[in-house]
Amino acid sequence: CIKLHVSTTLYPLKLVNPTQYRFEHLATQMKWRLQEGRGEAVYQIGVEDNGLLVGLTEAEMRASLRTLHRMAEKVGADITVLREREVDYDSEEPRKITEVLVRKVPDDQQFLDLRVAVLGNVDSGKSTLLGVLTQGELDNGRGRARLNLFRHLHEIQTGRTSSISFEILGFNSKGEVVNYSDSRTAEEICESASKMITFIDLAGHHKYLKTTIFGLTSYCPDFAMLVVSANTGIVGTTREHLGLAMALKVPIFIMVSKVDLCTKATVERTMRQLERILKQPGCNKVPLVVASTDDAVTAAQQFTQSPSVTPIFTFSSVSGENLELLKVFLNILPPLSNSKEQEELMQQLTEFQVDEIYTVPDVGTVVGGTLYSGICREGDPLVVGPTDDGLFRELTVCSIQRNRSACRVLRAGQAATLALGEFDRSLLRKGMVMVSPEMNPTICWLFEAEIVLLFHAKTFHKGFQVTVHVGNVRQTATVEALQGKEELRTGEKAVVRFKFIKHPEYLKVGAKLLFRHGVTKGIGQVTKLQPFQMQQPYYHHQIPYL
Repeated sequence: CIKLHVSTTLYPLKLVNPTQYRFEHLATQMKWRLQEGRGEAVYQIGVEDNGLLVGLTEAEMRASLRTLHRMAEKVGADITVLREREVDYDSEEPRKITEVLVRKVPDDQQFLDLRVAVLGNVDSGKSTLLGVLTQGELDNGRGRARLNLFRHLHEIQTGRTSSISFEILGFNSKGEVVNYSDSRTAEEICESASKMITFIDLAGHHKYLKTTIFGLTSYCPDFAMLVVSANTGIVGTTREHLGLAMALKVPIFIMVSKVDLCTKATVERTMRQLERILKQPGCNKVPLVVASTDDAVTAAQQFTQSPSVTPIFTFSSVSGENLELLKVFLNILPPLSNSKEQEELMQQLTEFQVDEIYTVPDVGTVVGGTLYSGICREGDPLVVGPTDDGLFRELTVCSIQRNRSACRVLRAGQAATLALGEFDRSLLRKGMVMVSPEMNPTICWLFEAEIVLLFHAKTFHKGFQVTVHVGNVRQTATVEALQGKEELRTGEKAVVRFKFIKHPEYLKVGAKLLFRHGVTKGIGQVTKLQPFQMQQPYYHHQIPYL
């Protein structure tokens, strides 16, 4: 379920010359609101508590903004005026409403970090858009902007992304963009940013669909950005990517690219096509076309309040058309979880999902992933598993990096890379978890899930094999049984028992499940686990790597 907007909007009618007591009260309220919104809050000045648009005169507005600036200074924050609007009110003088974003200056690397998965068909312009946003230079029309994003030689040669890459875009406390155009390293961006957008660049080609699904299920993105080429419209994997984001309940916004290549009629045709798909019964979305700064502010606020709102932008990476509107939108976009939920997760035992494994010279084995719960510090002892025989092995976290810069403490919900020193890389694989030694994780070969079969050419029955995606777990499983049914057809629901074929996995009841095999696709939720029984302790000492 999508949670309500947590950068709570406040409605102080006016803040003209408050008494010292009133000022202290307002500053304390601002501090609390910033904590609730994880470092952000939006103030609407000139609006009564009941939502009545009264507005303020020019002098009253100037005085109110001065007071707001003093309050922000007191709590270590900056203010940015988002927009001003004139209102019709029974008054001779013109009256205005002003919306202001208050953002805390970061301390100890605790910037607000939002993850955005980038989806879309091959050649729609995903990597080029990210190149332009993160490097600060427009594209030359032949893909120069995307070259810095590619990780492999064949990606540079073909111009097609085949792996998952991460790109960062920062915003400072004043709402200004911080990227590689004025910072040489990721560490410099992190130091000056109060809010960080991490883009997860996923592959568009159907050949790499399993990589794209892994990126969506494993990296827990807050939002998804679907890039659609204006000149080709909705083709290839576009519908599939839209369906995947909706199945996993990831809020989605749409970018229509390459508008500089098309006539106005072609762009309008693509927009109509998009609106038709979004409004159909399976989607039930409300398209919101962003054409001005005012629209961008409204879209950012409506997007997280209502799961049905889908902002649509048109842009060009060559001319730079409307890219400023996207930056305004990303700057204001609030997190989906509030500070209370974050605190609750941090109080649980440590659980880190292993998504990537590397060997780094002079550092040793390094794992990348997301801290699902708890807190992780340098020197913490953890256990990693399950191995093929269902065991967990002891290890120690040597150092932590977040967005390529050193970090002392990792908190629940944050993505990072952990250095494990001399730990044998061959003992690790994607899909493992690193947990506190006190945790007794449920390991299983067999599990049950309530599923909906989205598409299947024939009938889905016992003995059928599918690739199952649950979080960072990706493995082939066999259908062991269908409760109360012999077979399933497209669109039908059932409770199905699956069995992994290679090794047991760590799963949780309630986790979202996605399975596929060729054209067969389905979604569901894990409802029951059959714990794997071991005859020996569930973890043993790591054999030193020689």
